[in-house]
Formats: sequence, C-alpha cells, structure tokens
Amino acid sequence: MESENSCSTQKQKLEVSDILSKSVMVYLRNLNFIIFTFLTSLPLFCIMVYFEIYLQEILVETFNIFNLSYGHLPLYDIDLISRFNKDYFLKLIFVGFIYMVPLYVSEFVSAAVTVDLASKLHSREKKMTLKEMFETPFDLSRLRASFVTSIYVLFLTTTHQLGLLWIVLNYHVFLKGTSFYVLLAVICSMAFAKVLRMYLEGSAMWNMSLVISVLEGIYGVDALAVSAYFSRGNHRRGLFLMLIFFAWGHLVRLSCYHIGGYEQGNAIFVQVGLSCMVNQLKWVACMIYFHDCKERKLEKKTDEESGKDVKNGP
Repeated sequence: MESENSCSTQKQKLEVSDILSKSVMVYLRNLNFIIFTFLTSLPLFCIMVYFEIYLQEILVETFNIFNLSYGHLPLYDIDLISRFNKDYFLKLIFVGFIYMVPLYVSEFVSAAVTVDLASKLHSREKKMTLKEMFETPFDLSRLRASFVTSIYVLFLTTTHQLGLLWIVLNYHVFLKGTSFYVLLAVICSMAFAKVLRMYLEGSAMWNMSLVISVLEGIYGVDALAVSAYFSRGNHRRGLFLMLIFFAWGHLVRLSCYHIGGYEQGNAIFVQVGLSCMVNQLKWVACMIYFHDCKERKLEKKTDEESGKDVKNGP
C-alpha cells in the first residue's frame, strides 16, 4: 500500500520538461491569454527596444576598447584607461539607469499581472474571455507590497551579475597578457562557472519569491524565506529551468549583436519581441514551478505527520 502511495506521489512530480510543456499549454489552450500578455507587455517592449539599442552600442564600444594587442601589462593598462572617455561612462550610467528603473518596473508589472492571471487559468478548467481577463480584479495594494519583494530580487540579481562581470573584466584587463595566462584562464573559468551556478539557482528561488508575493500575499524577507523553504531539494530543477531561459535570452541578444542589430531597427524589434515572448513564458513556468514545489512540501509534511501518528498509535 505504501509503495502504491509513493508511486502516485512520484507521478505528480514535474521535471523541467513537464514544467515547460505545461507552461506552453497554458498559452496554446488560451488564445485570449496570448492577446492579453501581448497587450500588457507593450510598455515593456518599447522600453526594452530603447534599452537594447544603447546596450549593444555599449557592447560594441567595450569590445573595441579591449580589442588591443597585448604587450607589457603596465603599458596596456595606461592605454586602456585612456580609451575610457567621459561619453562612454555617461552612456554606461544611462544604460544602468534604464535597466534599474523604467525597464525593471515595467517588467515587474508585466510579470505580476501574468503570474496572477496564469495562476487563475491554471487552476480552473473554464476558459476566460479577453473581456473577463481585463475585468478580473487585481489587488493594487498587493501589487505595491510585491514591489518590495522585487527590490530584494533586483538587489540580489544585480550583485550576482556584477560578480560575473567582475570576473570577466579581471580576466581581460589584468590577466590575459600575463605569463600564467592558461592557469589564470582556468581559474577564472571555474570561478565564473561557480558564480553562474549560484546566480541561476538563486534566480529560481528569487523569482519564486516574487510569485509567492503575488499569489500568497507574503512580502519581502518573508517571501524569500518561504521560497528558500520550498526550494529545498529542488535546486537542480530550478537551475536547469533558469539555465534554459538564461541561454535563450543571451543567444538572441548575441545573435542580434553579431549582425549589428543596434544599427538595424528590424533586428532589434525581432530580438526584443522574442525576448518579451519568452519572458512571459518564464513567469508562467515560475508559477507552475512554485505550485509543484509547494505541493511536494505539503505532501512530504502530510506523510511525516501520518508516520508520526502511526508511530504514536496503539
């Protein structure tokens, strides 16, 4: 009997492929949901187009600065510093401002609305009309409180991204021209892989905390704590789930960068359109991932309590 129960519980567990397929099915079964997410993500799309143009210009300028012949390290450093002009730093600050204020706020609002509606569609069999989707009440006080959680998520995300950037810059600026190049390249690669793994595992947990804030009404540090509790034993799934979206986003961006997308408006529009589409899918996947992790924990807690009752029974 116990083996039958464990088998039935095992069937309920979702792997990464199951989460992705369920996320896609939420869209395929609801054409109105596709239209709804498209309309609600238009502000994000417009801001992201503006952001990507400036970001790719920065990437091109940075590549030109670092694309030097490597001689002696001190001379290289002096030449390198001279290439960073005032316009470059102002543009860098401007890109950082766009990322941390208008882009992040618009992405947060889009994510919160998508998660809330996707959860309702996921939990009910009846389809909703487009009119019902727009008329569905959304608690604005919960949205404001969820923004507190998003600030924590932004801080944690940015610090890990800066850590990855710091490793890359150290490699290119200080280490690439040294005599121990191969050894240092291996060390930097290992450090980068370690921080990237921490970032991806953390992203799954941080995104879940935002889902918890939107759906459960738990905010800030409490949401992060609940997310950490539900994520125990699920880090591998979260890692691979976030790796898929991370790889997709950077593959699309680098492809656009490679063809000079910032100079060709059509390429940028295609890149941002694909990024917005997958970004919405990511939040639906995070919602399903949260529900599955929550169900696993509740089932485990129920099994433990049942075991205690049997142990303490007559």
